[in-house]
Amino acid sequence: MDSEDFVRLRTKSCISLILDKFLPFRNTNFFVFPSLTRNFALNLQGKWKNALFYFESVNPKPIMTNYFAKTMLLFLMLMTCQLTDAKKNKTAPQTDRQYWAQLAYKMARPVLENMAKGELQKNMQTEFSPSFDNRNRKVVYMETFGRLMAGIAPWLALPDDDTAEGLQRRQLREWALASYKNAVDPQSPDYLLWDGAGQALVDAAYIAESFLRAYDQLWKPLDEVTKQRYVKEFTGLRRVDPPYTNWFLFSSTIESFLAKSGAPYDEFRVNTACRKTEEWYVGDGWYADGPVFAFDYYTSYVFHPMYLETLQAMVDAKANTRLDYKKYYDRELRRAQKFAVILERFISPEGTFPVIGRSTPYRMAAMQPLALMAWYQTLPAELSNGQVRAALTKVMHRMFDIHDNFNAGGYLTIGFCGSQPETADWYTNNGSLYMTSLSFMPLGLPADHPFWTDAPQPWTQVKAWGAQPFPKDHRWADEIITKDKW
Repeated sequence: MDSEDFVRLRTKSCISLILDKFLPFRNTNFFVFPSLTRNFALNLQGKWKNALFYFESVNPKPIMTNYFAKTMLLFLMLMTCQLTDAKKNKTAPQTDRQYWAQLAYKMARPVLENMAKGELQKNMQTEFSPSFDNRNRKVVYMETFGRLMAGIAPWLALPDDDTAEGLQRRQLREWALASYKNAVDPQSPDYLLWDGAGQALVDAAYIAESFLRAYDQLWKPLDEVTKQRYVKEFTGLRRVDPPYTNWFLFSSTIESFLAKSGAPYDEFRVNTACRKTEEWYVGDGWYADGPVFAFDYYTSYVFHPMYLETLQAMVDAKANTRLDYKKYYDRELRRAQKFAVILERFISPEGTFPVIGRSTPYRMAAMQPLALMAWYQTLPAELSNGQVRAALTKVMHRMFDIHDNFNAGGYLTIGFCGSQPETADWYTNNGSLYMTSLSFMPLGLPADHPFWTDAPQPWTQVKAWGAQPFPKDHRWADEIITKDKW
């Protein structure tokens, strides 16, 4: 090796150290380093490119024999180009709402764009639990559509505007209305599995829930043929005998929607669900999933939201039965507020929350009552808009920014935080996972609502672990007593 080769090698080593130190932390998309000669210079910008080219072409020997000088020259070139590039690309920071809307659109687009064309069942990249049971695998499509729509319906109910978010929202709504039509059209390739086993009851309830959450925007615009098809399919699900669990509320959600829409409904299925839910209330915001309590998130996934919506729909329908639905609703709302307090306290300063019970791949559906209270504008006094938004946003960033939660086709992948197929239960497919969209309900508040405009505030665990004052937490007792009207 001659002296010039040695100098080249030493120079390259020094430059490599600089690149290793600085480039991983900066945007380097315009840097290409094929060599340390003129090809390298051609990939640099502005006057430093010209300087290096000049030094090498006019007087290469001094530069090549003084590798320290050349290293410093390269360092200055890198820093100058980086600062110039950063200045050019300086933009306003992304707001919390923009982040939420971007994530919701990313989740919804592959589903609704395909289903609007009758191509969801053709194109969806599906996944199933390693222990998936012998049910018809076509349940995945109803699960995907119903659960997604239950989550984004409040957002799609906002009026149109010409903002970037508004244009995306309008597009999603148009796709959704076409998808609703295909879902019940027997001639459509995306006609859903309405005549399947018991699982059809579950996800039909989420479709009904989406109608309840955006009645004027998603139900009323449907043509009469499509509406009658839904009434027929919903009514046909009375053949399903629900297990003695939260499934009672799937029946009541469908029946109360039928009542609100003016169709015949089954009063017994509504009132039995209400009575059993009252029996299963164990206090302080928690419900047992049937006669025996299990420490899981089904109080979030089903009980609070579907119980509230059943009761409100019966109030809207002006149904006159033995139950005083308004009193039941007021009592249940207070229970849901207490549970929202608990959920907010579950969120750590790092944006994590306890992973407990079954159905953990539903991800942020665990936070549904907290999101619901924000959307209803009924957050309890202990919780401010700023702290709830900050806490939920932190969880979203922690869950969706670090690990890849989407498969190659753009659909959610089985897991809690990333791809974790071993977390699936025997009934889990990647359509099940669209339950996580239920945390997006505050997008149904306009952009100028205090939930979005208030400054972010520390949530309870940030205060507690940061040596700041934080509120005490005590048991909430029921204050409203109900009895049959006759």
